Amino acid sequence: MPFEDLKSYQERNTSSEQDEQAVEDVTFSTSSKLEKEWKNRIHKKLLKVMDLTLVDNLDPADARHQIREICQQLIVDEQIPCNQAARQVLIKQIEDEIMGLGPLEPLLADQSISDILVNGSHSVYVERNGKLQPTDVSFNNDSHLLNIIDRIVSSIGRRIDESSPMVDARLKDGSRVNAIIPPLALDGPSISIRRFSVERLTMDNLVELGSIPEELASVFKGIVKARLNILISGGTGSGKTTLLNILSGYIPKDERIVTIEDSAELQLQQPHTVRLETRPPNIEGKGQVSQRDLVRNSLRMRPDRIVIGEVRGGEALDMLQAMNTGHDGSLTTVHANSARDALGRIENMVSMSGVTFPVKALRAQIASAINIVIQIERMEDGKRRMTSLQEINGMEGDVVTMTELFKFERQGIDDEGNVRGHYRATGIIPAFYEHLKQRGIDLHFHLFDR
Repeated sequence: MPFEDLKSYQERNTSSEQDEQAVEDVTFSTSSKLEKEWKNRIHKKLLKVMDLTLVDNLDPADARHQIREICQQLIVDEQIPCNQAARQVLIKQIEDEIMGLGPLEPLLADQSISDILVNGSHSVYVERNGKLQPTDVSFNNDSHLLNIIDRIVSSIGRRIDESSPMVDARLKDGSRVNAIIPPLALDGPSISIRRFSVERLTMDNLVELGSIPEELASVFKGIVKARLNILISGGTGSGKTTLLNILSGYIPKDERIVTIEDSAELQLQQPHTVRLETRPPNIEGKGQVSQRDLVRNSLRMRPDRIVIGEVRGGEALDMLQAMNTGHDGSLTTVHANSARDALGRIENMVSMSGVTFPVKALRAQIASAINIVIQIERMEDGKRRMTSLQEINGMEGDVVTMTELFKFERQGIDDEGNVRGHYRATGIIPAFYEHLKQRGIDLHFHLFDR
């Protein structure tokens, strides 16, 4: 038991329990100074009778149960003037401080929240339905927030300090975390948490949400099964990883998939999947494993498909070479504002590899490697929509030629602030239509009718 003689402690406080009814019940606000004072007082007393080393060896449910028991005794002993509901809130906060991430725990438990943004110890925002909202959550001080950050990063073997003040990490549920601390963060430590969706979205969900038109679902399924190389482009928080997850669900279960990510987010369901994740340098500045290293290594792992969470550097060159040397059906994402900009970014990232290419030769390789570019966007109303589906046709002179097959035509904003518009086909039959047909995937012509 992680407490020093819990039974004797309870016996010493039996008389206090008898006086409990005489204490006036006063409900205090969860954000009041009074509650914080009582919480800190009970927390400190709890630490005096608790063996933290033994808590780590207990099942989390058992540890929380025992923490609740001793907290009940301490509250009675201190004669804290609060009713039963406020008492439960107080105990839950102390549980979260010891076993979880403190003030962030209630936000992590709220499934309607997609992002948690901590801007210093007294400013916490969340994103719901694509809109940012302030909260009344706060930390005691910057040291309290730093302790929470250290708890997050140390759980996956990473570190954060003045010599390395930035870190990418993930929570146990898969949520992605970025933390940055002083001296780089001038107003105190900052955390950005991109929530991991427990319920995996499907293509039907995107259709219901209006993110893609219904007729495109069969097109997406066809181009993945036909092993076309797909590049998903969009801004931060536009839903690139979500769409990548959904498209990867169409990969046949008998294929070997290698995924490469900076911070593991993909939720592939196929049985033959190998997940690779980058590693930052250690305290001596050594031991770093970049995405480029992993892409190179993946080529020796006999993959049928390579799925890269996001290309953002020199690994773009290795990705293009893989796509051009038999690893068809690869998928990846890139930050860009349009399909044309996405190709420009790939071109710029190849130059980061240190290999010098003639511009025309590089663009020819891009045109040969990538078949489809899907552009998605998060709009003012918070909804994420596919705005363009384009096919890469080849080269004309020094220019990569692209054909837009579907697009979202925006028509304005209604009185409630929602973006109005509709999807339509451009009327062009894609060059990949025959390729799909040869593989037994028959799409109807009317899907592409204007």
